[in-house]
Amino acid sequence: MAEVTRVCVAGAGVIGSLFAAHLSRVAEVSALVRRDEHARALADSGLRVSGRAEFTGRLTAATSPGELPEPELVIVACKSLDLEGVAERLAGHWPDAIVMTVQNGIGADEVVGRYGDWRQLASVTFMSGTRHEDTHVEYVLDTATWIGPARGTTPADAHTVAELIVASGLKAEAFDDLRPAQWSKLIFNATVNTVAALTGLRHDPHFAALDRPSDLGHLVRALMDEGKAVAAAAGVTLGEDPWEMNVLATHRGSAHYPSMLEDVDAHRRTEIDMITGSLVREAHRVGVPVPLHETMERLIKAKEDSWG
Repeated sequence: MAEVTRVCVAGAGVIGSLFAAHLSRVAEVSALVRRDEHARALADSGLRVSGRAEFTGRLTAATSPGELPEPELVIVACKSLDLEGVAERLAGHWPDAIVMTVQNGIGADEVVGRYGDWRQLASVTFMSGTRHEDTHVEYVLDTATWIGPARGTTPADAHTVAELIVASGLKAEAFDDLRPAQWSKLIFNATVNTVAALTGLRHDPHFAALDRPSDLGHLVRALMDEGKAVAAAAGVTLGEDPWEMNVLATHRGSAHYPSMLEDVDAHRRTEIDMITGSLVREAHRVGVPVPLHETMERLIKAKEDSWG
């Protein structure tokens, strides 16, 4: 992959906005959004970043790919619930672009691949923020985006995109094989998100507490042990230990607000199918029992049903 000078970010929520604003400092950036008023606001006012960085990025925006300049890289940064719809909108556009998915869980590349033969990169991100309005996102957690080759791409392509993201002021790391990193993040997410969503707790020291038999950390560790068993049966050597990731995160000082808890608090559908659902489906495929994750999945779905 040659030097990237034109990027389209599909989905301008928290993660998409952070990518779009930062990358606008080193490339020509456009954003594919759902609402006309969102597109107009971005075109008129730009995209302000506060928190760990303070600047306003300039970009073009539209609700149709046909209204945007042809990019060399498309970053699909929507939530997994919106992935099918975004991929369908991209169908027939920009066949020479590389498409990079940034969704929780596994299987996003397969969804996108149903709508086009784009070359693809896969990624997972640990950065986070708060979206205050269409034109303002706060950059909160400055951890890395991990990138690896998927369909029709090479490790060199992953390194090129990672270098572009780093040059923009964000953190990124390229891998020759992303699966170890993906699975570490999947196990971490499937545990932390569901536990937070069902308890109402932000990701705080409760999640690592083991002193008493009733402490929440015992459930968290057991869920992660189930996930590790699935990864091992699937032939994946984890990049990082999810339990150690969990302990480290709870010691950062400020408790993170997991996305599934945000959705539950707002009575929105969650990403349970792509996160815990993908882990459970893989567990069934490799013949590993995961009764705890199955229970968490059922409880989250029941909670969604309770809102009518």
